[in-house]
Amino acid sequence: MANYLKNIVPSEIVITMLPMLLFLHLLFPLVVNSYDSLAVNCGHSINTTFENRTWVGDVDETKLFSIIEPQTKFLSVKAKVNTNSDSVKHIPFASARISQSNFTFLFPTTIDTNYSTLFLRLHFYPTSYQNFETSQALFTVKVGNNITLLKDFNPSLWLQNDDETITKEYCLTTSEPGEKISITFIPNNENQSNAYAFINGIEIVSMPSFLYYTDPNDLDYRIKSLNYDNAEYQILNDKALEMVYRVNVGLKQVPPDQDTGMFRNWEVDSPRFLEKEYPESVSSDSGEHLNYLHNSIPNYTAPEIVYLTARNYGMNATEDYNVTWNFVVNSTFKYMVRLHFCEFDYHFKKRDYRVFQIFIADTLVEQNADIINWSGGNKIPVYKDYAVPRYYLEGSSQNERVNLSIKLQRLPDRFVTVYHDVMLNGIEILKISDNNNLAESISKSINLSHPHQGFSTQSTKKSKITIVIVVAIAISSLMLATVVGIAVFWLRKRFRDTMEDKSSKTKYYGSLSFPAHLCRCFTIAEIRAATNNFDDVFIIGVGGFGNVYKGFIDESTPVAIKRLKSGSQQGANEFINEIELLSQLRHIHLVSLVGYCNEDMEMILVYEFMQHGTLCEYLYGSNNEPLPWKQRLEILLGAARGLHYLHAEVKHKIIHRDVKSTNILLDEKWVAKVSDFGLSKVGPTGISTTHVSTMVKGSLGYLDPEYYMFQRLTLKSDVYSFGVVLLEVLCARPPLVRDLDKNTASLVCWFQRCYNEGVAIEQIVDSFLRDSITNECLKCYCKLALSCLHDDGTQRPTMSQVVGDLEFALQLVASEEGSQSGNVQKDRRYMKDSQFSQFMSDEESDLHFVRSHTYKESTVPAWPSSQEHAFSEIRNPKPRSYSC
Repeated sequence: MANYLKNIVPSEIVITMLPMLLFLHLLFPLVVNSYDSLAVNCGHSINTTFENRTWVGDVDETKLFSIIEPQTKFLSVKAKVNTNSDSVKHIPFASARISQSNFTFLFPTTIDTNYSTLFLRLHFYPTSYQNFETSQALFTVKVGNNITLLKDFNPSLWLQNDDETITKEYCLTTSEPGEKISITFIPNNENQSNAYAFINGIEIVSMPSFLYYTDPNDLDYRIKSLNYDNAEYQILNDKALEMVYRVNVGLKQVPPDQDTGMFRNWEVDSPRFLEKEYPESVSSDSGEHLNYLHNSIPNYTAPEIVYLTARNYGMNATEDYNVTWNFVVNSTFKYMVRLHFCEFDYHFKKRDYRVFQIFIADTLVEQNADIINWSGGNKIPVYKDYAVPRYYLEGSSQNERVNLSIKLQRLPDRFVTVYHDVMLNGIEILKISDNNNLAESISKSINLSHPHQGFSTQSTKKSKITIVIVVAIAISSLMLATVVGIAVFWLRKRFRDTMEDKSSKTKYYGSLSFPAHLCRCFTIAEIRAATNNFDDVFIIGVGGFGNVYKGFIDESTPVAIKRLKSGSQQGANEFINEIELLSQLRHIHLVSLVGYCNEDMEMILVYEFMQHGTLCEYLYGSNNEPLPWKQRLEILLGAARGLHYLHAEVKHKIIHRDVKSTNILLDEKWVAKVSDFGLSKVGPTGISTTHVSTMVKGSLGYLDPEYYMFQRLTLKSDVYSFGVVLLEVLCARPPLVRDLDKNTASLVCWFQRCYNEGVAIEQIVDSFLRDSITNECLKCYCKLALSCLHDDGTQRPTMSQVVGDLEFALQLVASEEGSQSGNVQKDRRYMKDSQFSQFMSDEESDLHFVRSHTYKESTVPAWPSSQEHAFSEIRNPKPRSYSC
């Protein structure tokens, strides 16, 4: 294909020199920023120059491509638009090729390589053409014999305004040298009479082979997946991709003629996608060209203007505030998200100068995003790719359209970074084909540009009359209902001071009728008063559920208020689940629920305030004073007793399903309490039933492998997660650290490997503990942790046995303290350069053995006390994973 878009010449010269251009193109390979391209202006007979590009008319006798259609009475026709709108008179939207039967564009390729990667862009302008009604357009588009790009597609249903146009962009790969590219348009005559297909413009542009696909020979770069095991992801060139969004974050749009030779369009992010930003956020423009260094990314990845403009917010932002972009996507597909960065501010020259957090689909993907660390220096572009599985985008049966959010959040003040502002330059989101299919169902589709617009069915003249009648009846009914509703509302308002009328006004998502002495129902007015109308100053945490506020009820009682963000169906389910469970559970080691509010479309949970926050905050990631070994054991013992109560001392066994260090809260006396029951499930009920089959939900790094692989949830799934917490407490590090190498990224795998290889213990254990923990106590503790992490769930201990082992470990600490106070001479054997093989003898290496001590503790019915508080979202937003 001749590179028409790179050469601006009159159409007559192009036609005359076409054979020579094609011959020269076969002789010389591509150079950087020079790509094969062909742009077709469908429905037009001559070549036209527009915006420095030549658009070839789709004449039937051209040698650049051919048009194939069956010999029927419905041959395709060329037509001009009937509208006089200036916004669509430009190329290629002023004309179209239209047909009521199949027609195919066949393009030969000339690149003699094993694989040829290219862009395919289809341009549509839904309007009336001659005798063709806009609403009757309904068709399918396929490439080759097996890739479906669009199915039952009616372009007019994707638009909000009449003068808008649609461009669909795809990434494809030809697998054989000289393979021809066929694009077939198939009218859906079965579902609609007089259906037709049309196309206004087609672009085919070559691209670098691994611009969006994974290079199997590049072992240094892989796509991060949001899966629980932090697995790397590859997009091989047998997949078709659809570019859903391409955004320049910052000041301006980048039109196709300002791209790097591939004619990509970069939209501006605000206001279409930018949902939330700090009031002092700014868009920056460095005003100078970048100096691309030798080891930087190729300069075709994005145009310079993308890396010269950015959006960030300053150091005066409150803790945990975030900048959020929302993109409407189809939840039945998986996606790749590419984020572009470039540090062009001279104030930021070293690592740790600007460090922040990145969330995608409410999942923490970068805990310490450092652009300088990634790129190697100032003014060097860099990008990061993330794979988003479909189960992170849970839709409903009625609507598959969901928001894919991208959030940049400053680090809390306790983390070490010179500056606390965040920065982003560009965003690209690609849909990944599933079984060679990129099409969305027409019944579930919705306008990507205008997510609030739904889809109607195709209509004939008869159906239009029916619609008018139905609308008239609906309007009459609505007016009558409005009158009745106003009357009912006025009557109810007179009695709103009573609890019964308050409840009748509240919209519930489930049956939330609880006795008042168990769970208090707050009004939204009370919640607003407690938080000064949800003032950001009161925010103490941000997570997937929403914001967490510190508030005061009854004038002086401190509480923690967890507010569900609007539109979260998953959050609504967790909201109901947590109320149903916590309103009926009473235990000294379970966090207490004060009440809830479910009024004016708000879903809010109110807990008692926990003075010392989460266990995680005293292990890593903060400036808090580390806890001594004995206190850590006491906290673990309290949490284990709380889980044992759930597993064995309630009428129906309860599986917590999200045990982690951020869900273990500490009151003012350092008493541990298990929190966040939004994912909890009632355990197996029959004697012969050993598990509950359910969708995988939980947190990265803590998920039971058996549960993850087979969707079989058991009580031992909580035991595995608690085993991970045991390692966190001992080693003072997160369960997953993405920035480390593969051998140490997973805490569980690292610990097990060190045990098997007899590595020195001092390399594993928190340095703060090395002079305070004896080998005997450490041996007991490690045996317990490894037994909890056994791959076979049946070989793991029960929580009762875990409680017994922790009590034994505490007894060892107490006896050691007693020996010291009594001046008893004894070899204390504190851990000094020991190895696993030295303190774990062969006889003691059977990790399946755990003491059979059974713990039984009476519950504490007191309600409520004033020292407790809750939830995993506080200061450490949770990443939860969702499986298919």
